[in-house]
Order: sequence, then C-alpha cells, then structure tokens
Amino acid sequence: MDRECLDCGAALRGRSDKKFCDDQCRSHYNNHLHSAQFKALKEINIILRKNYTVLSTLLKAQKSKIRKDELLKSGFNPDFHTHLHHTRNGNTYYFCYEYGVLRLEGDVFLVVKRAGG
Repeated sequence: MDRECLDCGAALRGRSDKKFCDDQCRSHYNNHLHSAQFKALKEINIILRKNYTVLSTLLKAQKSKIRKDELLKSGFNPDFHTHLHHTRNGNTYYFCYEYGVLRLEGDVFLVVKRAGG
C-alpha cells in the first residue's frame, strides 16, 4: 500500500507510521489545521484588545464620563466585553479586562478602572 504525505501528497518512505515527508510539511499541515480552528478566537481577541486600548486611552482618572459617539469614533465595539459586573442597585458594568463601561443617561457612559487592575 502506497502512503502519501498528509500535506503535499508525496510518496512516503521509511517508518510505517510516518505521516509527513519532512518537518516543513508537518509544520505547514498543523499550522493550517490550527489556523482554521482558532480564526474566530483571533478575531475576537483583536476586538477585545482594541476595546481595551480605547478605554485605557480615554480614561483620564479613576472614572470618566464619555459620550457614546466619542467611544464609537475611537473604535470601541460595545458588543464585545470580557465580563459583566452587576451592582446592588441594579446597574450593569460591561468590562473589558479591568476597564468597565456603564451607561448613564442618554448617550453618556461612565468608564471606570477596577481597583487592583
């Protein structure tokens, strides 16, 4: 039975359990396999990093009020966050790592940095 390299299809010689003709084909095959699996994760992490950068840049003190249009213009994507924090008075902060956003009145948001972060 003829065996072929899983990456390039070349005929395999040597060990009976050999799957690739060389290290380059093995690396290429595994990198391609993993890149397809983790594409969505990479895209989400890019958005989360952007949100983190925007919030850390806009926050001038421990707390800052910022208009929604300023957040969006800076590249902030409100659909992506790392976790939520529900307060006792019923407010919900949307956090991107240690930076949180709370919607106040109208189009004004409060941006905070969690202590210890």
